[in-house]
Amino acid sequence: MKLKDWILERFPINYERFVEINEKVFIKEPIPLHYKKWFFATGAAPLILIALQIVTGILLMFYYIASPEAAYESVRYISQEVRFGFWIRGIHRWGSNLLVIALLLHMTRVFFTRAYRRPRELNWIIGVILLGLSFGLSLTGYSLIQNQVSYWATTVGTNSVNAIPLIGKPLLQFLRGGEEVTANTLTRFFTFHVTLLPPLLLLFMFVHIFILRLHGMAELEGKEGEGSYAFYPEHFFKVIILTLFFVATLSTLAVILPPGLGEPADPSTTPAVIKPEWYFYPVYIALKLMPMHIGMSVLMILGVILVFWPFIDEFVKRRAPKLRLNYIVGTIAILTFLTVTIWEIIV
Repeated sequence: MKLKDWILERFPINYERFVEINEKVFIKEPIPLHYKKWFFATGAAPLILIALQIVTGILLMFYYIASPEAAYESVRYISQEVRFGFWIRGIHRWGSNLLVIALLLHMTRVFFTRAYRRPRELNWIIGVILLGLSFGLSLTGYSLIQNQVSYWATTVGTNSVNAIPLIGKPLLQFLRGGEEVTANTLTRFFTFHVTLLPPLLLLFMFVHIFILRLHGMAELEGKEGEGSYAFYPEHFFKVIILTLFFVATLSTLAVILPPGLGEPADPSTTPAVIKPEWYFYPVYIALKLMPMHIGMSVLMILGVILVFWPFIDEFVKRRAPKLRLNYIVGTIAILTFLTVTIWEIIV
């Protein structure tokens, strides 16, 4: 008996229909011609990096111990004694940074090309949620090392939550598991990082891709009907090349610039400088320049604007068709982000 017949006998599905749908969606799906440019292939990059993060994260979980007494030592053991442990940890550490970069580049491309326009507004919102979940994963993962920098960055970062109007204090207690950063905080952050945020990320990623498949890839505004090409083989092999590129890049970074250990966390000694990861620098600066409660309110307003941007942009475009608000806002946002980030790195 052939393998196909054996499978169909046990799973009586319509094989011909399955093949037809598979070819239409994944093989012969029309891709707009402008996607032949590499910059427009950034949508596949986060998917690849998320897969690498999941694989390396599972491998790290075999050795990591989520307790204040043993967390730092378990990370040291992974980095210095486990065979290829430094490499796996390095790929995971650098992969989190590249994932944020890939998401920001992808959203920048979508923003400037207005690929969020009707009927794709909901997919933009889901993309913003995916970016937020990635930030959450990076923040919770960073705290698990239990060195001086991660411990105090967690302390300062969770302190800022207290300034959120109405829900700040109960949210702070929920995140920390109490009033202070304790063993409960590490346990909760580990739970967030391993069991809560990854399933949410995968769920929203699935919905994001599903909606994309329903509507197809967005054509450039004003160039509708420019033509298309099939997903396979050209676009498919671009994804394969991107995958190999990321694996090679992450492996190189993990070997040449392996993540350090730092000093073990000491709650009684405050470091001279406490800074978050580079992608939180704009938030860090905003909260330094403004009173905490005002800074958090401004950041929340900006977050709401980002979520509902497709509707705001469409509202403005109907009243001022020649005004490219997305160019103005996008340019200001990029320049601000780069200026703040470079400034904090130098200083």
